[in-house]
Amino acid sequence: MVPPDQGGGLMRADLLTEPVTGLDEALAAVDALDHALVGGLLRPRPEQAAALAELAQAVTGTPLAAQVAEAAGKAAAGSAGEDHFLLLAAARTALLGAAHDALMARVEEATGRAPAEAPATRPGAPEGANLLAAARSWLADLARAGWQGIDHDVVSQAAPVVSAMLPDPALRRLATLLDGFAAELAASCPGATLDRVPVRRWADLWSRALILTVPGAAGTPAAGTVTGRLLPLGIDLQEHATAAQAQVHAVLEPSGGGAPRLVRAAVSAPKPDTVVGAGVWQLLRPHMSLLAAAGEGRSMELTDMPVTAEGDLLWDDTHARVGEPADAFATARVALPAAAGCATAPLDRHPARIAVPVFLEGYAVQRDEDTVAFTVTGHRIAVDTDRIPAAGPLTPEAVAASGACLGLLRWDAGEFRLQPLAVEKTVRKKTVALHAGAWAGGTTDKAGVKAEKAATEAVKVLRERAGRLLRK
Repeated sequence: MVPPDQGGGLMRADLLTEPVTGLDEALAAVDALDHALVGGLLRPRPEQAAALAELAQAVTGTPLAAQVAEAAGKAAAGSAGEDHFLLLAAARTALLGAAHDALMARVEEATGRAPAEAPATRPGAPEGANLLAAARSWLADLARAGWQGIDHDVVSQAAPVVSAMLPDPALRRLATLLDGFAAELAASCPGATLDRVPVRRWADLWSRALILTVPGAAGTPAAGTVTGRLLPLGIDLQEHATAAQAQVHAVLEPSGGGAPRLVRAAVSAPKPDTVVGAGVWQLLRPHMSLLAAAGEGRSMELTDMPVTAEGDLLWDDTHARVGEPADAFATARVALPAAAGCATAPLDRHPARIAVPVFLEGYAVQRDEDTVAFTVTGHRIAVDTDRIPAAGPLTPEAVAASGACLGLLRWDAGEFRLQPLAVEKTVRKKTVALHAGAWAGGTTDKAGVKAEKAATEAVKVLRERAGRLLRK
């Protein structure tokens, strides 16, 4: 990643392009179950029975083998109960967890980063057994109907369960998942008319929800506190029509010595669909001072900041103050190579969760129409320019003209891909840095100022309308 004379070492790009043993077979078994769920398991067809058998075969030799084989047989016969569907979801989750672990082992080998220790978790309180059973019953009904068989009658059965769960903090995680899942399904009813089914996504939501119906399964990572200097690397902005989230990736240098470690801090906020582009920062900025510091290229001094075993800072502005200027690329060259990675909670082990900060320079750029790739030591690494947010100065064109890139290594579409967070490029013989989150703390850029002004007006109008409704 960094020349050895600067304290780093070269990334083994060849390891990121070589096949991972057993990965394709594990994902094929997951895909088999996912496609079996499309048509529903009330009256399974022969091809669905074969898919269920493939899933059972994939966990042969594991503690789940006998129970999953029985569950697959029951499901293939159209007589599966709630516990059988739960076992199928458990097998699917285990396979994706194994895939995650294999991919992370490859990333750690390629970057030379020490593997993170498995985090300790506190088991969730085994409360609300009746509500958990009700949720499991609804999820079993979904599996029987299949995504092509959903209608408003089936989907609406989740509403009373969600309403009863939301007041209980111990059940709120599952309630939120079920609420969002039901909303997606309702927007797609009737399923028989769907041109395209989000097969992997809905199966992910279905299996995660089923696992969370097990009493005590919704454990939380053990939390502690940290004190030290926080050096931001970049901001990953994710947008939805009605919500936005910014996640800051950073290196923490503990006070009193000790090895630096990778940490994250995230903030989310609901948003109207009229707020787009740089206007999104206006909604997120008031909730976390770290965004402004990262956007301005400054460090932060933390004192007893709560943090989970997974490296997620439970951000509280009262435990942080703005520090000295800190260039993200200097941090990437000096501190990042020695930083210990983040652990992953057992239920969060999924290839889609992989997002590892890395730094590349000295690569060649390949561009073919809308696609960009870097050639690192003779090996091609795809660049995911579609993840670059519109709420910043970073563009695909800038990435294609860059000589150094700070980004997140992800796994998508069967290969490792790099999501750019910032790049360095040469402009008139000077090195210029462009960050995806450069406007997080505000901007004088003409396009950014225009978007923020539009967002201010949109939010003002919506607040006035909401105020009138409340007064009525």
